[in-house]
Amino acid sequence: MADFHLIRKLSHFTRLSEADKRVLSELCESRVRVFRPRENLILEGDRPQYINLFLDGWACRYKDLENGKRQILSLFIPGDLCDVNIFILKQMDHSIAAITPARVAEISRSAFEAVIADYPRVTQALWWETLVAVAIQREWTASLGQRDARERVCHLLCELFVRLRCVGLTAGNTCPLPLSQSEIGEATGLTTVSVNRVLQELRRSNLISLKGRILTVPDLEKLKAVAMFNANYLHLERDGDNLAANF
Repeated sequence: MADFHLIRKLSHFTRLSEADKRVLSELCESRVRVFRPRENLILEGDRPQYINLFLDGWACRYKDLENGKRQILSLFIPGDLCDVNIFILKQMDHSIAAITPARVAEISRSAFEAVIADYPRVTQALWWETLVAVAIQREWTASLGQRDARERVCHLLCELFVRLRCVGLTAGNTCPLPLSQSEIGEATGLTTVSVNRVLQELRRSNLISLKGRILTVPDLEKLKAVAMFNANYLHLERDGDNLAANF
């Protein structure tokens, strides 16, 4: 069944029927494109035509400033949908680019609206997914305003680990982390020098290990404590269980 990652994630929000899973699988297979690292999926000012579903690889939402600086606004991992309400925009107010090689399903408005009309549990799950995306944005804002450099980096690592675990992309206490120090800095509002300093400190404290783009977290609870991380904003504890499907 196509895109196990999306189905696994949405199943945290509501209990999908076999028909729900089947239509999601079909939706993911309609039009698939492959992007190279650092290739833009869409640029600020472009007119959006598709909802992007990330099947494989990582990407980011970002904003370029006139002085050449870039702020990463959010990160996409496999199973993430990008802006299910994108069709109301006349033009993009930000850009989206691949971080790694990425395989993306481009979902048309007509296909998406047909699913929404005929599969109410999928609609409910997608509402949950949208609410979580907004909650992540709020948490990132809180980090930028109130957490120090060490706490920001730790919080980002905790969030990514939990999100990857949600879609089955962790192995024990390890997960992929294909972000450069520069990209971590652009996501956390820190310089590359500050990110490097924090990562070295976390290594010395045995809070993390980073080797070959693989992150190891020996004790996730300790890392959460440093970050003041509470996963409640990710709403992964079956918040939508009351919407469960009948089998």
